Formats: sequence, C-alpha cells, structure tokens
Amino acid sequence: MMKKVCTFIAILAIGTTMARAADLDARDADGKLIPADAKVEKVAGGMKFVEGPVWTNADGGYLVFSDIPASEIKRWDEKGGLQTYRTDSHETNGNTRDLQGRLISCEHAGRKVVIEEKPGEVKTLVDRFEGKKFNSPNDVVVKSDGSVWFTDPPYGVPKGEQRAIDKQGVYRFKDGKVTMVADDFDMPNGLCFSPDEKKLYIADSGKPHHIRAFDVVDNELKNGKIFCVIDKGVPDGIRCDEQGNVWSSSGDGAQIFSPDGKLLGKILVPESPANLCFGGSDGKTLFMTARTSLYSIKTCVAGATSKR
Repeated sequence: MMKKVCTFIAILAIGTTMARAADLDARDADGKLIPADAKVEKVAGGMKFVEGPVWTNADGGYLVFSDIPASEIKRWDEKGGLQTYRTDSHETNGNTRDLQGRLISCEHAGRKVVIEEKPGEVKTLVDRFEGKKFNSPNDVVVKSDGSVWFTDPPYGVPKGEQRAIDKQGVYRFKDGKVTMVADDFDMPNGLCFSPDEKKLYIADSGKPHHIRAFDVVDNELKNGKIFCVIDKGVPDGIRCDEQGNVWSSSGDGAQIFSPDGKLLGKILVPESPANLCFGGSDGKTLFMTARTSLYSIKTCVAGATSKR
C-alpha cells in the first residue's frame, strides 16, 4: 500500500498565486504537517458555543469540551458520538488533564479552577488570589512538575457580580500556593508550553490580537516578546505540536506558526474556532471547537509531549 504523504501543499505561496484547496491555505511547501488529502470534517453540531477541548486515551479514547452557554461539558468519541459528560458545569470554559489524567476545568460562573477527583466528584482547586475572587478563569495547562497555569480575563464575570482583581492576570498554582506570573495583558486567553517547557506561549485575545512567548526560568516568566500576530480575528486557544510549532485558533480557522513565529499555513473552517487540541489514538487528529460545532482534521504530527 502506498505510504500516505504528509506535507503542506503549496497552495498560496507568499508572493505567488497558485491553485487553492478548500480546507488549506499553505505558505510553506517544505512543512510536513498535514496529509495532502486531508479534509476538515464536522463531527458534531447543534451546540451553543463550544470551547476547551482536551483528549484522553482512557476508556478507549475520547474528547471532552465545554458548551459554555449551556453550562455543560460534552463528550465525543468515534463509537458513541456526542454525549453529555457533565451538566451544571458553571459555564466551564478551558479544560486540561493533570499528570494523573484527572480533568481540570476553568469555571466562568464559579470564578475558580476545579478538579474532577473521580467521575462525578468535582472539587475546588483554587478560587482566590490574595483573598480575592478570580475574575473568570479561562484556560489552563499543567506543567510536568504538576503545577497548574491559567489565565484570568474578565470575559465570564457573572451578571450582577463585581470584579475583585483589577488586573487580567496569568497564574501558577502548586502545593496550595498561587502566584501571579504576568499582569500586563489586555485579555490573556489560551496558553501552552513548548515541548521542552522552556517557553510558555500566551494568547492575548484583546486589542493586541497576538501571541507572546516567555522564557520559563525557575517557574517565573522572563523576556516576554511578541511571537506572532493573528491577521484574522484573535488568538484564543493555542497548542504546541511535537516539533514546537504553535497552532492557534483564529477568525478563519487554525493558523500554524513555526517556532520562530513564521506563518506556515492555515486550516480553513466554516465556523470560527475558539479552541483546538490534538487527540485520536495516535495523537495526530486536530480537534477544533468552533461556535456551534466540533470539527477535526488529520495531521502528520502529534501534540507536544512534556519531558517527564
């Protein structure tokens, strides 16, 4: 059987107009990221506004993601399709897994980060900084030392409640201690570590609509600089692949950047994605939560695996 070729088709080279495929807008013909015959597939729909996808290989492998206005966490797998994983999720947005595979979620309405100790048993992980309630935790990642890093813009402050923290912070939580590691964002949103965890990328979905890169030094953020600017819409959810490329949601789909911030290409999606993640049995399927629907596309790379 002929081996499937994984390469970005040179569809729209910078400075040169060429033939265009429906689902791809590629800039770098040398990139080996997407199979030449890959297509964006809609795998579920009919939801309100979906966010925060995260994959687990447990129980045969499945994806969970949030439907924020419905205050539900959904589950999807190839055999069972779309199901409701959790109701009354307090408008959960971002989700991730800790080192033990437990689900960690950012609750907008609850204004906290929670952990699912076991199915159906959800506990508060952290809900305050210096005695003050968070605004509305948005997205979250876990580092290989077990620390939990999350962003806290005011997007989801419940109606009738007041902000207690006047900064849009980025936080680190470990061993009962919460530290603000950055406070100079307009709207800090998605975040992800490089494969070696030496860099942390943070999306600003406010006026700058860019992604910044920081050196991680002794669990502090140093030397912050603009990594890339999103040209359509804003960056929201972001992920690194195993090669160190950064994949970002955007107004027109998913935009892919090399480790030095060069735009490699775009995956065009009918609805604007708010977040994305890698998953599937081999980790080489990109799932995109886009407004009312869940989309996927096959890739040639897996998500970044922390060196643990």
